[in-house]
Order: sequence, then C-alpha cells, then structure tokens
Amino acid sequence: MTSGIVVRRIGAADYPAYAAAFAALAARSREPNPHMSPAAIAAARVVVPEDRIVILAAWLSEALGSERLTGLWVLRRQRDWRTGFAPALTAPLLPLYEVSSLPVLDADHGEDAMQAMLRHVLAATDLPRTLALPLLPLQGFGFAALQEACRVTGSRLSTSERWQRPMMLPQAGDDAERYLRRALGQSYKKRMQQYRAVGKHGVLAFRRLRGVEAREALPQFLALEAAGWKGAAGTAIARLPQAQAYFDSLAAQFAATDALQLDILLLDGQPLAMGLLIESAGTRHFLKIAYDETQARHSPGRALTIAMLQADFAGTPPAVFDSGAGDGVDAGTYVWGERREMGNALIRLGEPEPGLPEGAARLRQGLRALRTQLQRKRAKTVA
Repeated sequence: MTSGIVVRRIGAADYPAYAAAFAALAARSREPNPHMSPAAIAAARVVVPEDRIVILAAWLSEALGSERLTGLWVLRRQRDWRTGFAPALTAPLLPLYEVSSLPVLDADHGEDAMQAMLRHVLAATDLPRTLALPLLPLQGFGFAALQEACRVTGSRLSTSERWQRPMMLPQAGDDAERYLRRALGQSYKKRMQQYRAVGKHGVLAFRRLRGVEAREALPQFLALEAAGWKGAAGTAIARLPQAQAYFDSLAAQFAATDALQLDILLLDGQPLAMGLLIESAGTRHFLKIAYDETQARHSPGRALTIAMLQADFAGTPPAVFDSGAGDGVDAGTYVWGERREMGNALIRLGEPEPGLPEGAARLRQGLRALRTQLQRKRAKTVA
C-alpha cells in the first residue's frame, strides 16, 4: 500500500537544495547510501550529462500539508551493449567508482516508498522499464523492499553475477583485538605477526585525515596510485582527466560536511598504503585504495586495513563499514569479518519474461569467465 506517498522527480541542478532533507532521510534509513546524496550527484555531474540523470523522490504527506522524504533513488539513462542496446536506468551513476545500487529508504515507510517509485517508472512515458543494478546488496531491508515491490508490480528481478563483499558490523563490547580475533579466526596469529613484522623494516605510523585535510592530501593519494601498474596501464585516476575531475569534486563536496576521510599507513614517513572513504549517517564506505607496489612483500593493503580497524576501535567505530569490494576482489584481502551477498541485478518492470538485457548480462558474465580462465592459464605458463 502506497497511500499518502507521491513520487516527484528532482532536477540534478536543483538537488543540492535538498541536502538537509536527504541527511534526515539517511538518519532514518537502515542502509544509508552516500552515492545517492546531493554531494555525490554534484560530483557525478562532472562526468554524467545532466539530461541523463533521473532523481526519484518519494514524499509522505504529513499534518498541515507538510511532507517528509521517505525514499530517494538516483538513476542514469543508459543504452549500450551492457543493456543489450535496450534503454535502461542504471544505479549508481558511476558503478566503476561507487559501491551500492540501493535507494535510500525510510525505515518505517521504505516498502511503500519503493513500490511508489517503481510504479512511477512504470507509468512514465519517458522512462525505460529496465533497471540495471550492478552493485545490489542481495540481503537486508532495501533488497526485501525491492523484491516486494517487484512482486506487486509484476516485475522480473534477475541476477547474473554474485559475490561476497567484506563488511564490518561491530558488536557491543567489541574492541580491536576481540573483533580481529573473531574476524580472522584461525589466521589471526599469522596475520598479526605479518603486520607487526612490517615495523621491523622501519618506523610504522598511521594517520587519519578528515574533511579539508583529507581533501588537501588527495593529490598524494592519486600520485601513489599512479606510481603502480594502474599508472603504467593508463587506468589510474590521475591518468584519466574525467575521473580525476570527478574525484576532485567528490572530495570537495564531502569535505565540506566533514564526511571525507583519508587513512594513511606510513613506513619511515613514506606512504605504504592509503585508503579514501566517505561517510553517511554513521556508516563508512571505502572508495579506493592505493599502495606502494615496491613494498608488496609487506602486504600493504591488508596492513592498512588492520591499522584502520585499530583506529576505529580507539574511537567510535562506524555502525557499518562497507569495503566496497567488487566481484573481482579476493575477500580475504580484507580483515573485516562479516559478508554481504552482492549481485549484478536486472529488473524488467511489468515484464516477467526475459529479454535483450538479460541476454546481454549472460554474455557479459560468459566473457568475464573466459577472461578469468585465460588469465589463469597465462599465470600458470609464466610460473
């Protein structure tokens, strides 16, 4: 039932004015998603044309004619080989850098808001009826609301790829050691010995930068990433003008509200590894990691995550830490102990039968599997 909820679209240029309403919604949500925030969308507009951005806002009528935001979903118009050349709406706007396709839903009215948003798309003559959601959590409140909305609208939800994403969900009474022992299990002793061994090669230190300080240090992060294989391959952010413009804008937008964080692990004063993060309503989301590849023997990425976790528990840890790991990332690289099932999902609104988008998804999955097999064969040949 969606009585009392109305869905209206917000123009991308007007969306910054809704920052307070979005922040209040995120605080009421069980699964905040900073990639749906006005700050993130303002940054994405550097890369995504404004006329391709669709912002759905679900409002609940309250007393005396006032309204409360109960659902927010930002999508991008897309039509290419990934969708079988059929028109589609994709979330998030930039799946390469953003970590979740979920809308932000009010904990008390999320199911109604989700149904209202799907019905809005179904009724719209100018919107495609295919939703491409490549980074969709397949468990939790948001997914359950989406499943129910698909059921009541007669829509088809399918997934072509699934993986386990590392998360941190601390329990009452946890400290760093207790959490690491639980998360690492039998490998706790080995991993901590490896971490402490790094300090035998120099002075190991950890720095956490917030807000403006984190933004000012972004060039250092980009330089570290570009110094490795991504720089040589031309895929580092600093080698891609549009990507760098996006991250520059993203850092500025989130730094303005102290929601940007840069964690740095240093060895003898030089960055060993760095992690870029953003926050929303008590949750923290990992965006990118960079590390000194000449120090690979120290497992710098894992060492950084241990140092980050220790710093978290030395203060107030986030209620949820989302590693943002994609389907090609080894979950064992991280020390966060919980897992969330993720999937590359498609929704065909009001159409229970599969079509071109599902075929394109299956083709993409097959090509990725073939590429993985070829990479493994090459690795064996080199060995």
